[in-house]
Amino acid sequence: VREARSKGLTVPVVLMGYFNPFLAFGVDKLIEQAKEAGVDGLIIVDLPPEEDAQFIEKCNAAGLSFVPLITPTSTDERVARLSASAGSFLYCVSVTGITGGAGATAEDLQAFVGRVRKFTDKPLAVGFGIKTPEQVAEVSQIADGVVVGSAIVNSVSLDKSLAENAAYLEEFCASLKSGVQERSEENVAGKSGPLSEADAETLATYGDSHFGDFGGRYIPETLLRAHMELEAAYKEAMEDPAFKEEIDFYRREFIGGPTPLYLAKRLTEKCGGARIWLKREELAHTGAHKINNAVGQALLAKRLGKKRIIAETGAGQHGVASACVCALLDLDLTVYMGAVDCDRQRLNVFRMQQLGAKVVPVESGSATLKDAINEAMRDWVTNVRDTHYLIGSAIGPHPFPTIVRDFQSVIGREAREQMLEKAGKLPDYVVACVGGGSNAIGMFSGFVNDDSVKLVGVEAGGEGVDGLNSATLSMGKPGVLHGTRTYLLQDADGQIPETHSISAGLDYPGVGPEHAYLKDSGRAEYVAVTDKQALEAFQTLSRTEGIIPALEPSHAMYHAMQLAASLPKDKDVLINLCGRGDKDMNTVAKTLGFALSDGEAGVNPVTGEKSG
Repeated sequence: VREARSKGLTVPVVLMGYFNPFLAFGVDKLIEQAKEAGVDGLIIVDLPPEEDAQFIEKCNAAGLSFVPLITPTSTDERVARLSASAGSFLYCVSVTGITGGAGATAEDLQAFVGRVRKFTDKPLAVGFGIKTPEQVAEVSQIADGVVVGSAIVNSVSLDKSLAENAAYLEEFCASLKSGVQERSEENVAGKSGPLSEADAETLATYGDSHFGDFGGRYIPETLLRAHMELEAAYKEAMEDPAFKEEIDFYRREFIGGPTPLYLAKRLTEKCGGARIWLKREELAHTGAHKINNAVGQALLAKRLGKKRIIAETGAGQHGVASACVCALLDLDLTVYMGAVDCDRQRLNVFRMQQLGAKVVPVESGSATLKDAINEAMRDWVTNVRDTHYLIGSAIGPHPFPTIVRDFQSVIGREAREQMLEKAGKLPDYVVACVGGGSNAIGMFSGFVNDDSVKLVGVEAGGEGVDGLNSATLSMGKPGVLHGTRTYLLQDADGQIPETHSISAGLDYPGVGPEHAYLKDSGRAEYVAVTDKQALEAFQTLSRTEGIIPALEPSHAMYHAMQLAASLPKDKDVLINLCGRGDKDMNTVAKTLGFALSDGEAGVNPVTGEKSG
């Protein structure tokens, strides 16, 4: 911008982006340098005004215009609030979808803009999906400005020179400008109106969305109403005895709970210290804890009248759990899964398909869990009216971290009761693996108010502190990702680098916001375990107790073994064994150099012969 201004640019310039890079740069520095460079305003797609009122105040004080986005799904209350936060104009999104999608009909657009004008006399710019002079002509008769973005970006060709692209863009923009029409008098700003009863009720359900400094709703305006409806439905459901009975029924009859608490005697003897107890969530239907949350959210979706479900998955366990529940409840399911994870978890991909789910491999980015979440969120933005996003971990914008924790809290409740019954006391330590953190927060919830119980989360140390890893709480810093403020692995520019774990379910650069709060408050401790150490624990538990764990809880198992060995024999260490290892046998075999099928390089486990 500074260079453009030096060359004579005089029109207003608005910077548009996502909040985390701005946060990493430094909010105060951003505002100061943006103003000095000649920037006139900021559009931050995932920063609702209620999440950072100070940011808006600082923009206003510096003479920078904060430009909010308003969508057709924005309630009257939201329109009033967003209008009040606008510094100069409002950006009206003409379609419930992602940038570059198809525009709304003329009638829909007229009604939308007319509704917004009841609450503000500030100029309205309408955009998204506009790409022809004819569309510009139609919109300019209704709005004060027309925004064209994707059509311009998509017109740039890498096969053309800079001069050729510049000439084409000048011609293209001139053709768009030729469509501008005078706005009719009937589209002038109107008077403010009262809130509808439905909007007032929605506003009343807006509750506490943070865990200390973490959490919140850092989301595009398009998704806000869906989140608020979900929160309202969740609160209503949790106050409904019939809903709770339904959840209990499925835990007992479909999932197979309560899952047992098991004293690992041989492992305890091997470690030579504290007693080691296993909460056997790997015995739950589908082989992991993920089914608890999948059942709860699917039942919520039914209450909301949603017919279509989308989900993300890393190791595939959440995808399988979601597929089972959607088959049971007759819901359409699309699962987004990183292409890398699809390859290392082929069995789970096949299981999902056999259960009737559509599995979409995600090739973008690192092609792992982070990218699967990105694609799922894009889908939800586009199809928010009939689709529920069944998020698999205690991550994302409010109310998802709370909902997932509550549906997984059955693990902690059962484990607490079982420890008192079998050991006659609470455990001294509770240990669980942490990726996004759903199994851990579910287990911790049963003990978080017991000061005598130490909580330990175990992250994926990958290749170690100097190599690629997914140790977010151990090595990250606060930022905003996937709609929530939490700890992230990020570079100095707020960009998310490549991460790694032998375990697909822990290969995530963020973490649930409640874990971030537990870390900063000192209530829980978080450590990292490497791939090599997790494999050691995987084999040790398999060979001492005859239980093959998933690679995710193998991380927790390794730390628990070291911890138990350092403690006296009258102490108790409880581990959430949140998944079984069937899904990981190919990964383990490949890592250890075994070939499980013809044509693979490695040692044949039957003959002992080496191939490749």
